[in-house]
Amino acid sequence: MDLIKQKLALLPKKPGCYLMKDKTGTIIYVGKAKILKNRVTSYFRGEKTGKTKALVSNIVDFEYIVTESEKEAFLLEINLIKKYDPKYNIIFRDDKSYPYISLSYDKYPKLEVIRPKKNSKKGKNTKLFGPYPSAYAAKNIVNMLNRIYPLRKCKTFQDKPCLYYHIGECLGYCTKKIDEETMDEMVKEITSFLNGNYDDIIKKLKKDMIEASNKLNFEKAKELKELLDYIDKVLEKQKIDLTDNVNRDIFNYYVYKGFISLQVLHLRGGNLTSRNSYIYELNEDEVDLFNNFIISFYEENTDKPKEILVNDKIDTQMLSDILNIKVLSISRGLKKKLVDMAYENAKVSLHEKFDLINNDLNRSVRANEELSKLLNINIHRIESFDNSHLFGDYTVSGMVVFVDGKMSKKDYRKYKIVGNAKDDYHLMQEVIERRYSRVINDNLVKPDLILVDGGLIQINAAKEVLDNLCLDIPVYGMKKNDKHRICALVDGTIEIQIEKNSDLFHYLEKISEEVHRFTINYHKDIRSKGSLSSVLDNIPGIGEKRRRNLLKRFKSLNGIKLAKDEELEEILPKNVIITLREYLKENN
Repeated sequence: MDLIKQKLALLPKKPGCYLMKDKTGTIIYVGKAKILKNRVTSYFRGEKTGKTKALVSNIVDFEYIVTESEKEAFLLEINLIKKYDPKYNIIFRDDKSYPYISLSYDKYPKLEVIRPKKNSKKGKNTKLFGPYPSAYAAKNIVNMLNRIYPLRKCKTFQDKPCLYYHIGECLGYCTKKIDEETMDEMVKEITSFLNGNYDDIIKKLKKDMIEASNKLNFEKAKELKELLDYIDKVLEKQKIDLTDNVNRDIFNYYVYKGFISLQVLHLRGGNLTSRNSYIYELNEDEVDLFNNFIISFYEENTDKPKEILVNDKIDTQMLSDILNIKVLSISRGLKKKLVDMAYENAKVSLHEKFDLINNDLNRSVRANEELSKLLNINIHRIESFDNSHLFGDYTVSGMVVFVDGKMSKKDYRKYKIVGNAKDDYHLMQEVIERRYSRVINDNLVKPDLILVDGGLIQINAAKEVLDNLCLDIPVYGMKKNDKHRICALVDGTIEIQIEKNSDLFHYLEKISEEVHRFTINYHKDIRSKGSLSSVLDNIPGIGEKRRRNLLKRFKSLNGIKLAKDEELEEILPKNVIITLREYLKENN
């Protein structure tokens, strides 16, 4: 703390970025400031709560970078967060990728629901539309368009037209030559629809329905009527009449009791097509977080609008320069109603979820603090281990990590046991030695506590390895009663009883269930692949590389049995395929 006080006194009154570090030197938070001295000093003044309290308690050092302007600090902050992935900058870490509709037309048009990966590049002839509020909503739209347009449905071409061709929902791309003009027209109409211009398709379907009725084809007319009703249901949107049909995104936020709710409304072709909602614990300035959120949103969102609307607290010029999109701060008029609508949605979302979120957070924090007091350890990071095997075969271990009471899934690790260990003692020794040798060699973060899902055998095995590695990390076992519920923590010398139904009891149960679930799932995966692998080992001509490729391509023995020779020829020579077929037939 003396080091921090000395460095605080030297901070300049200039804009820049600051990087907070923990005891291992790992950067755990990156922030920016208009005045570095004021902002960084504020972390070490007054009482902190929640996530900010956990952050400050982990800070043992910091560094800073001075910039010429606040805008430069803003851009630098984004790049530093990308580089270091600090655990307390949750805004850039917790978001899963959003569902989009992909329209690809390299050769034949096809619609899919995808979640683009960060920094991934889309194909030259691929358009992405979205994001959508949920994969369910996107799938409904894709299913509807697949019913209206005879697009390609299958992933691989068949030898003959499939059912979709016979019911008129595919043009038979696998066997027939399709007119490019027909496909281009379909792509044009679908693109128009996904951009929010629904009227053309609705007019088309109504026209087809009337024609079918006039030809006394009432079944077809009824089918089209049902499809029109389905469109109304799927696209039940609010019409916003701004007269210009400009594509817009509207952002706003609402803050309540240490949480921030962010809302994004997507206006396409005059229609409110979808919305996205996010809730975070607030551990920095709300406007800064809001600005960062908008920037990060468009890192993955390829469907950029022509205009962004925000509330009148926001510096729109900086956002406009960075995003290269027109950003408007709205304080009156019809557009203000949209900004207010985003605010009201953010408010409703937060109040609906607040009690549950806050209760869960408080219980986890309380349980972690209770465990710290009980064991007389300052606990931030817990690593928990479990083993799984089937009569000594397909042996694996799993490690899960909890940081400040919450799962840290990016830190989970799987271990396939490579030694000859068959008993619990040597299994635990192998995995503990592998894990903490790497912690030492790679200078990784050490846990404050190790929990094993077992008794004295596993505890003693872990302690022996840690002693040999000169690591002083407490190891406790989660003892269970005859109902397989946690009743105590043991370390080989003492036994600490855990009160049933306490926050700590539920916390330990959560850790135990999570490590067991994670390890069992890995064991099942290894076992299913292992059964196939062991069969392939008996076949001449199939070595490690070919076996690996077969496992990757066909997944199971049944997949290999059903594969066509031309598919197998992509991996195996013809003579090996014959041997494989004979072996599978004899050992069926």
